[in-house]
Amino acid sequence: MYGPNDVPQPIPYQGSKRRIAPTILQYLPARMSRFVEPFAGSAALSIMVAARRCADGFWINDAHSPLIRLWREIIHRPGEIADRYAHLWNDQLGREREYFDEVRRRFNGRHDPADFLYLLARCVKASIRYNANGEFNNTPDNRRKGARPSEMRRRISHASHLLRGRTQLTSWDYKDVLKDCAKDDLIYMDPPYRGVCGNRDQRYLPKVDHDEFCGRLSDLNDRNIMFAVSYDGRTGTKTYGEPLPDRLNLTQLEVHAGRSTQATLLGRSDVTYESLYLSSALALSLKRAGQANESRRIRQPGSHFTEMNSYIGLFHRFLQPHPQTSADG
Repeated sequence: MYGPNDVPQPIPYQGSKRRIAPTILQYLPARMSRFVEPFAGSAALSIMVAARRCADGFWINDAHSPLIRLWREIIHRPGEIADRYAHLWNDQLGREREYFDEVRRRFNGRHDPADFLYLLARCVKASIRYNANGEFNNTPDNRRKGARPSEMRRRISHASHLLRGRTQLTSWDYKDVLKDCAKDDLIYMDPPYRGVCGNRDQRYLPKVDHDEFCGRLSDLNDRNIMFAVSYDGRTGTKTYGEPLPDRLNLTQLEVHAGRSTQATLLGRSDVTYESLYLSSALALSLKRAGQANESRRIRQPGSHFTEMNSYIGLFHRFLQPHPQTSADG
């Protein structure tokens, strides 16, 4: 059995939000009509929201179509994809390095979901990387064989149970997803290339243009749609990504994401913080609901970060209407 903070993750994925998903959920409504992830990846937030029973429906979208085909198998045919993964895992034994190359060549020819799941379970840093010819080219982590079939089956089965019958799956451009969202939706966005991963996934997705993305967020504001965005961050004194502008009237929080992997390798104790931006519609909804929230630091447009040591009162104070201070306003 899985606890509320220990939910199944059938798709290994670099940059997954699974570790900080419980913290992010503190800043989302306790009840949602539909939870939408336009840049879903491993859908860590959707799975957590489903496990907490916070939403009636889900929309999982990712521009990478093989990933959505894999999600379709996991949700609708969990037994079949688990069986096929088990066959691949057992077939590799004794020749793991050679077998990985065979599966990779086959995947590049037909993009089979089971082959894709095996490659993600075995490849270095669970990172999806493609060459200039559109071929998956990441190498295997020879220290491990991937999740054992019994464990992978448990993860797949539980994820399917949480999402089956109430999840829309698409491989659209994120802008088309945002156009189809409504006031009852809550949109969570974790676009490629932003946040503490720097240039993640740059080999398989077109870069999300910062100015165009900000324009789409402005459109959501005009439509009074609730959204949250993970976008930039820092590790120690080094920052990553371009902050979202004050003119969008967002509440920015820093989420403690733990000690960075690179810092650990170098024997340092640098901690990673990721920025989480809340739309004004979402902030107002949280205020009305009286949800208790806590974050290490919080900033509103035109101000510096402020240390945050209490719960409802201080959070509500930062959510009070404020004058626009940006030069763009």
